[in-house]
Amino acid sequence: MPISTGPDTISNTGLQFETEKKLDEPKMFRVLLHNDHYTTMDFVVDVLVSVFHMPVAQATKVMLDVHNRGVGMCGVYTYDIAVTKVNQVHEMARNREFPLKCSYEEA
Repeated sequence: MPISTGPDTISNTGLQFETEKKLDEPKMFRVLLHNDHYTTMDFVVDVLVSVFHMPVAQATKVMLDVHNRGVGMCGVYTYDIAVTKVNQVHEMARNREFPLKCSYEEA
């Protein structure tokens, strides 16, 4: 029968083993909105406010980046959150029949 000598050590027949717990930081991903010639600027601002929880002033700045530069960064998230945000944007756009494209890339 093993005997526990502490949270990180296990003793079995007099031998002790120590385990080292090391956690790596998760990879981060940038979420990007891409310009198109059909999606309205107001809708892009609405997406940035509702999905990315941006204040209207910041959402307007990002929308202008999308409009003028062709792409705008919405935020940096872990993989699961980035994928969820991209899916939320695509669903909102599909419901309003806009071709708005959103993507993610490793930061």
